[in-house]
Amino acid sequence: MQPAHSALPFDDIRALLEALPEKDGAKADAARARNAQLTKPLGSLGRLEELAEFLSGWQGRHPPRLDRPTVVVFAGNHGVVRHGVAAFPQEVTEQMVANFRSGGAAINQLCKTFGLGLKVFELALSVPTRDITEHAALEEAECVAAMAFGMEAIADGNDLLCLGEMGIGNTTIAAALCAGLFGGRGADWVGPGTGVDEAGLRRKAKVVDKALAHHAAHLHDPLEVLRRLGGRELAAIAGAILAARLHHVPVLLDGFVATAAAAVLHKANPAALDHCIAGHCSAEPAHRNLLRRLGKEPLLDLGMRLGEASGAALAAAVLKAAVDIHAGMATFADAGVSNKSP
Repeated sequence: MQPAHSALPFDDIRALLEALPEKDGAKADAARARNAQLTKPLGSLGRLEELAEFLSGWQGRHPPRLDRPTVVVFAGNHGVVRHGVAAFPQEVTEQMVANFRSGGAAINQLCKTFGLGLKVFELALSVPTRDITEHAALEEAECVAAMAFGMEAIADGNDLLCLGEMGIGNTTIAAALCAGLFGGRGADWVGPGTGVDEAGLRRKAKVVDKALAHHAAHLHDPLEVLRRLGGRELAAIAGAILAARLHHVPVLLDGFVATAAAAVLHKANPAALDHCIAGHCSAEPAHRNLLRRLGKEPLLDLGMRLGEASGAALAAAVLKAAVDIHAGMATFADAGVSNKSP
């Protein structure tokens, strides 16, 4: 679905956020009714039963299917890296994209293990965003272009989207986004990222505070927060989430950075992430706080902080199990097993 043309690029995004499709309640009810007839005590599979209902409702079909689950990794670079906020040099972003493409990264192994498709999108890696302590990271048109680019992630008829990122310096960007959206100082939101030391943490916090002060007059608008404090890969994730909603595709969010991108949509419309599940809780300290603010309970909590959609890919295996159990189990009537006494 293409937004209608308007005078200002963000107007199109705002219009889409005001008219989001809802889940199919009848299909979710059908999944709930089948759960009650499967050969098990009601509720004994816990959240797996809820996931089958969730997928039916948001896919708009019963039983739910995961025929084309896809992991999408967006990569971008950031001008803020010049302040020493990252443990690795900026060229690692491009090198890791090459590693994804050659099959050598953790996400490649997870996708192979669980039968997930993988797409990697790089966003102008040779042109980092502007330094957020002195400028807006992106112009409005650039931000919307990155969001539109992200919307292409669902072009192949995916039925589950697992969203992640790669970008040296982007945990600083995620921390700045969260502070801009929810308040607080840099120290409340920064974490070790790829492994900075205590001095690096102080630099990150200082950079976030400086950026917040520079953009203070514009932090009332979530989309302005995204373009001023965000980055191309985060804008692309936001666009992919929005497109997934418009096309009835459920979403699994990865870690802190992907969730920070999603939080922009939540602040613009609190219902915008109803089709999204938090795949895991990152070891990045602020992620748990962010998930709480979004009302999202993560599926997994394994102490991971890799990014590149690794946590979302692991969580996709749980969703695949939920779908196979829901569709494949016999009902009490099918198996000739006595149901619970009235």
